[in-house]
Amino acid sequence: MAKQSDRSPAGSPVTLSRQEKELLEKRRVALVSVFAAFFLTTSKAVIGILTGSLGILSEALHSGLDLVAAGLTYFAVKASGRPADEDHHFGHGKVENLSAMAETLLLLVTCVWIIYEAFHRLLGGKLDIEVTAWSYLVVVTSIVVDFTRSRALSRVAKKTKSQALEADALHFSTDIWSSAVVFLGLLCTQWGYPAADSFAALIVAAIVISISYRLGRRSIDVLMDKAPERLTATVRREALTIAEVRGVHDIKVRTSGSEVFVELSIHLDPHLELGTAHNIAHHVAEKIRSSLDRCTVQVHTEPDIREHD
Repeated sequence: MAKQSDRSPAGSPVTLSRQEKELLEKRRVALVSVFAAFFLTTSKAVIGILTGSLGILSEALHSGLDLVAAGLTYFAVKASGRPADEDHHFGHGKVENLSAMAETLLLLVTCVWIIYEAFHRLLGGKLDIEVTAWSYLVVVTSIVVDFTRSRALSRVAKKTKSQALEADALHFSTDIWSSAVVFLGLLCTQWGYPAADSFAALIVAAIVISISYRLGRRSIDVLMDKAPERLTATVRREALTIAEVRGVHDIKVRTSGSEVFVELSIHLDPHLELGTAHNIAHHVAEKIRSSLDRCTVQVHTEPDIREHD
């Protein structure tokens, strides 16, 4: 694998493969997210402690766990880029899925604390909150940063099919809505309704739980090797476009990080020579790879002895 530098020791340009370029882009955007999460966590924690706002403190804890999650994402992205070896025949892509699952659990831990503290304040009558200009500034800044980072992460996640980056993007996009709710809670508190801050925190928790459920479900599906939707049909359709292929069966599709692994059996004329059958299988594999990015295909050939497909 080429070095990350874009020049060789002799000073001549180094040509990076598409996969290497995508890996570098994933690492960069993940690292920037770590710094963004650190900035938001620090600023929210300071303002939350100074003002006593549970909404801002809940956001600080949310961002703090996002910081941990962003760190996990960065190291997961680095690890997932390692090639297959004798101990990991399918590569290390599932590290990204494990990272996404860990982020889900961290978000749920956040929700437990937010819900407990919100009800404790509402039932205990502890609603002393000081709303200042800094309160609004940190929330607005958070929305701007979250919007910028979620768009960058989503773009790279879609481009590279990275579930770890997708999880990070969901975190930042979730923060946009939760920060908006906190902003509304601060307004209501300033207008004489301090309980609105705790209600805002509960809404934040509800948003986070919803996102965590969807993210966790997708992570579990990948870790359990659930066949991705529509990919099986795509594999069958592409294989049958080859004129010599009389039928297809035993299609198996699994994903690992951004990689897709496909196995299938094709039926061919039983009178074909071995070399011809091999060339047809190779053609089928190339056809499938042209439709699915970063795809590894194994094709098994069988003589077609049936009267019908």
